[in-house]
Amino acid sequence: MSIETKFESSPAFFEAKYQENTDPWDFSHSAYELGRYDAIIDAISHRTYRRAFEPGCSIGVLTERLAAYCGTVDAIDFSPTAVAQAQRRCAHLRNVEVHCAALPDGVPVKDFDLLLLSEIGYYFTPQTWQQISSILVDSIPRGATVLAAHWLGHSQDHCISGDEVHKILFANPKLQVEHSERNQNMRLDRLVRL
Repeated sequence: MSIETKFESSPAFFEAKYQENTDPWDFSHSAYELGRYDAIIDAISHRTYRRAFEPGCSIGVLTERLAAYCGTVDAIDFSPTAVAQAQRRCAHLRNVEVHCAALPDGVPVKDFDLLLLSEIGYYFTPQTWQQISSILVDSIPRGATVLAAHWLGHSQDHCISGDEVHKILFANPKLQVEHSERNQNMRLDRLVRL
């Protein structure tokens, strides 16, 4: 299934970013990004997961941290340059696989009990995000965890706000909110697949 995204969300846009700068959003050092990773890990660390799926993994900073809480982590990004960095970063982890793929076609057919949607939803139009998030939710079993975390600022690269990303997830009747937190920069919601 091919789903349209606006030009800025194209693979070419992201690949150009990573070719210009190996860490264009400063995922490795930014206080905001490191704090976001801490919040995500805090929100999932109450249990362990058999299989996690992280679309839009970028250079794999969060992917590497997820490995300690998951039996296996499957991560994808559609920038070959970002994927190569993530593969190098996670090469020492036998339970992590990183592939170059795009949503929704690149969703591996596996029994994931953790779906991590971190800073990707706002690159899609509302209709496209509703379609993609529904496909993702439909691909996981009942009882699985969906963890969504998005920045609340504004960027010309974004089609919708972080709040709208989460509002669309909340409207999915197959999801129920389990935990929510919000600060001036970010919101995080942990949902369970019904």
